[in-house]
Order: sequence, then C-alpha cells, then structure tokens
Amino acid sequence: MCLLDRVLSWDDGCIECISGTHREPDHPLRAHGRLGAACLIEYAAQAMAVHGALLQPVAPGASRSGMLTSARSVELLVAHVDDLADELLVRAERQHSDARGALYGFRVSAGARLLAHGRASLVLAMPP
Repeated sequence: MCLLDRVLSWDDGCIECISGTHREPDHPLRAHGRLGAACLIEYAAQAMAVHGALLQPVAPGASRSGMLTSARSVELLVAHVDDLADELLVRAERQHSDARGALYGFRVSAGARLLAHGRASLVLAMPP
C-alpha cells in the first residue's frame, strides 16, 4: 500500500511528500466509509520510510525492512480527512538515527491547515 504520490523535497534532515489518496473512495484504510485522522500517522510513517530509502539505498533486489514502534505526542486536529479538498503535505524531520532505527518529528497539513503532528520511532531489521 503506497499512500504518497510524490516527494517534493528532501535532504539529510527531512522530507516533504504530497498525496491526494485521502480522497479515494476505495482507500485501503477507510472504515465505515470514512478515513480517520489517525491514518495520518501511516502517511507520516511512509514518508519516513521513503526518507530512509533515499538516505541508505540498497542494492537492486535487496531490501531492508523496518517497523513503526511508537507514535508519541501525537495531536490530531481533525476527526476525518477524506473530505479535505487540498492535497496532504507530509513533512518528516529526522531527529536521530543509527543502524538500528530512527526518531522523527512529523507534521501533516492540507493547504494552510495543520491536521496532525507528533513524533514516531522506527526500528530497522538488521541485514542478514
């Protein structure tokens, strides 16, 4: 499941991605016909994964998996996002990383409206 449409910009410290997938009626995370704001954490986690892949490319055919292990200080400022006309802007800022994982701060907005923000930690699987 890929929720992001494209990367707008990235550097060693952060990534910005956009998405319009929140408006899709067959969105895989919809429940009871709605897409709840908690799903924005998944958008942020995918931006973090893309950022990690851009920073540490692996050989063709190889992969390195990771897992979202915690989301902290998350504030959801809306109940649902499926009715928002603007694209989602997902920004993830790397606060710390090493070979075992990373800590990111994230913000998700639509237009000038902040929808969610918080921190998330990721653990990376050690290569075989």
